[in-house]
Amino acid sequence: MNAKELAEYIVKEAGGRENITNAVNCMTRVRLNVSDPSKVKDDALHAHPDVISVIHDEPGYVQVVVGPGKAAEVLTEMHIAAENKEAPKAASTGFLSRLRIFSDIFTPMIPAFMAAGLSSGIAGLISICVQASLLPDNTITEVIRNVFVLISNGFLGYLAVFTGMQSARQFGADPMLGGLLGGASLSAVVDTISRMLGWYQPSLPNESILSAGSGGILGVIFGVWILSKAEKFLHARLKGVWDTLFTPLLTMTAVMPVYLFLVMPASGWLALRIGSFLSLFLNSENVIVSALTGYIAAALFLPMVMIGLHRGLLPIYILQIEKMGATTLFPTVAMAGAGQVGAALALYWKARKKGNRRLMDIIKGAVPAGFMGIGEPLIYGVTLPLAKPFVTAGLGAGFGGAWCMIRHVMSTAYSVSGIPAVTIMAPQCMLDYLIGLCISYAMGFVITWFFIPAEITQQANEKETA
Repeated sequence: MNAKELAEYIVKEAGGRENITNAVNCMTRVRLNVSDPSKVKDDALHAHPDVISVIHDEPGYVQVVVGPGKAAEVLTEMHIAAENKEAPKAASTGFLSRLRIFSDIFTPMIPAFMAAGLSSGIAGLISICVQASLLPDNTITEVIRNVFVLISNGFLGYLAVFTGMQSARQFGADPMLGGLLGGASLSAVVDTISRMLGWYQPSLPNESILSAGSGGILGVIFGVWILSKAEKFLHARLKGVWDTLFTPLLTMTAVMPVYLFLVMPASGWLALRIGSFLSLFLNSENVIVSALTGYIAAALFLPMVMIGLHRGLLPIYILQIEKMGATTLFPTVAMAGAGQVGAALALYWKARKKGNRRLMDIIKGAVPAGFMGIGEPLIYGVTLPLAKPFVTAGLGAGFGGAWCMIRHVMSTAYSVSGIPAVTIMAPQCMLDYLIGLCISYAMGFVITWFFIPAEITQQANEKETA
């Protein structure tokens, strides 16, 4: 079945086009906002051979896992996100729904994160190869390296602008005004104003009360939220041509001082305090503290994904990179997918003993993607449906996470995990990162092999044929 037919099938079994208020895609999943979850036919969706799993992680939200390379194609064929652009999202409250804001803001930026992160890593590898005389030190090599630097800087250097635009879309404001607010936070004029007020510390710009980039993306998100309130207030009171002419100007005039003199200093202070607190654990010189922090972070990362808490980690990656130039948390949690690979390989041999050809075929198709950092096919197609292997995979991944934290493995960006992520590791950390992956592969395999009976794969086979 092609992408168009699969898209039509998903729309039909999700309650029809009128039941879907919004749709976006992750690497392997089509995420739907639905008005009435009871209209979603899980059994029918599960029955489709191209659907790996269906997840309801919060009322009003459904994720249909279709595998790497398909989710974006399926979403394009749905023609829903644009059509239902103004449709209200399913009502949802609570802590998880607030965290979901981060996901909804950053998920559309994942392709750019990947391109920018990997480009940064490739530029670093070229520099290493030149230093090791593996590549010629000439103009052509330097031009090629700078092309990759340009790709990386083109996104990461202006992340505040993209965050402002995406935040505006989530809060119902004009995306261009959101981007304007984010772009203004990066301007050197901010430093000029800070100097005039005596708030600027030339020796420690990042610790100034106010400086360009203060508060980072956290400040931008909160600033755009305030902007959305002001814009809606003015839209409700200005009509016709007056609304068109003056609402954008009045919105920015009202919000910019609040953002500049209150939100940026406050969020900047908060970011520094959060960074300092996290550093107590993520950069601890105490081996025991580092090992426990790494183990827990890697072991619990995928359960966090299941309930949506992982959305809160992206700002932490960014905070670490802004403060130290690299993040130790991303390489650590990247071990979670490697534990899944190890567990799946153990299950493959157990399934082989029991003659479960279907499970073997699923694992054979999903493991290569797992090595490349795309873990959803393994999670939703293999370990999670069997339950216990999902736990043993996490326990195995924890050992790799502990190694990465003890060795202070750092990445200069964040993108896809797995083997490709070696390109974004700091040069001195590349080998330790690969060792961490191998530890997670091995321990995920060993723990699953010894603690999961082969009969569990037979039960899976019987369930499929029943």
